[in-house]
Amino acid sequence: MRFIDEARVFVHAGKGGDGAIAFLREKFRPFGGPAGGNGGRGGSVIFQVDEGLSTLLDFKYQPRLIAKDGEPGRGKEQYGHGADDVVVRVPPGTIVFDEESGMTLADLVMPGDTATIAQGGEGGRGNMHFASSTRRSPRIATPGTAGEQRWIRMELRLVADAGLVGLPNAGKSTLLAALSAARPKIASYPFTTLAPNIGRVSISGEEGFTLADIPGLIEGAHRGLGLGIRFLRHLARTRLVVYVLDGADNPDSALATVRAEIAAFDPALADRPAVVALNKTDLIGVGEANKAARKLRKLTGLEVFPISADKRENLAPLVAAIARMLHRMDQPAACPN
Repeated sequence: MRFIDEARVFVHAGKGGDGAIAFLREKFRPFGGPAGGNGGRGGSVIFQVDEGLSTLLDFKYQPRLIAKDGEPGRGKEQYGHGADDVVVRVPPGTIVFDEESGMTLADLVMPGDTATIAQGGEGGRGNMHFASSTRRSPRIATPGTAGEQRWIRMELRLVADAGLVGLPNAGKSTLLAALSAARPKIASYPFTTLAPNIGRVSISGEEGFTLADIPGLIEGAHRGLGLGIRFLRHLARTRLVVYVLDGADNPDSALATVRAEIAAFDPALADRPAVVALNKTDLIGVGEANKAARKLRKLTGLEVFPISADKRENLAPLVAAIARMLHRMDQPAACPN
């Protein structure tokens, strides 16, 4: 399945049905009076989160979402039928913007969340509602109101607790595969990962966290080099950043490059709580890995964990640290004395 995280869609809610002008004509009721009913409500366009979806691919093939109009009112005080709403399934993490104004219309995160993106028009009133003691036979009815219509822009931002960030070939996908049931593409050439991947890391039967793998960054990514920084938006919802560094290829410089590119995209992301996974320690040996880890701790003040994702060595301390930091973020702040 292709991973699509942007889409442009036209939404058009239905028009409300017009109110009717009618008079009751029945045997034995020669003065039945006005009997025009109201028009039905137009259908709305509603987005609903479906946790089984993970891409906006469907909207590439269905760029127009149009709801039906409400039925007009009828005689004998009969109201027109309201049109059914168009309920559209979207993946968790979908943000909807009005293209013209740039206003955020909805931020849909939790399964089952709904938002009305285009409101259907109200039905018009029939002449039965305009009768009075001085106006016994009104020939007045109101038309139904128009439904909302607009072009919208949709962005998908993955919902994950922690995100893996690093240079190409640092071992992010290998680490995700080692910690979860996700099976991202893994190869020895740069930019193997062309789209974000997400997996669930289980700590116990009831406890765990979600981990996202973001495509690799290179120096100048904020200027469009490599794959650029368009995928960094998927870090926006993560609470913790995991910097994955190649221990055999100048990790100090790699960390400085990655943090600089993140800061160029969003300074708030660079200040987010983080840990460092110093990967590929099987290539440099335990002594050299510990030496590099101590240097990184001194330079950054972050916790650094020498690991080998390929050999699945020393992963437990990293997982425990991520879980501990996430658990700490979930705790309410202590009240000052």
